[in-house]
Amino acid sequence: PTVSFNRDIRPIMSDTCFRCHGPDRGTRMAGLRLDIRDEALKPNRRGQVPIVPGDPAKSHIIQRIFAEKEALVMPPASAHKELTARQKDTIRRWVAEGANYEGHW
Repeated sequence: PTVSFNRDIRPIMSDTCFRCHGPDRGTRMAGLRLDIRDEALKPNRRGQVPIVPGDPAKSHIIQRIFAEKEALVMPPASAHKELTARQKDTIRRWVAEGANYEGHW
């Protein structure tokens, strides 16, 4: 079945990503918001695009989620959160399917 943002992605990101990349400006890191599609599609200061709909290989979040070097892996060890292999695959599939967001309600 198609990956649903509200059913499949929002719970993962709420638990592991939004603390540092969500709505709270005071805790946001690297100026990156993943809770708003338009923000997640914008290139960062280095020109890296967090999410490239339809292209996981070019999506910086996928590169960071699957990074082999501990210093690059997201979420970082300091967050005391870890994505399971299934969660990583779900995020990759969601990006491949176009990274469609859905409203909260």
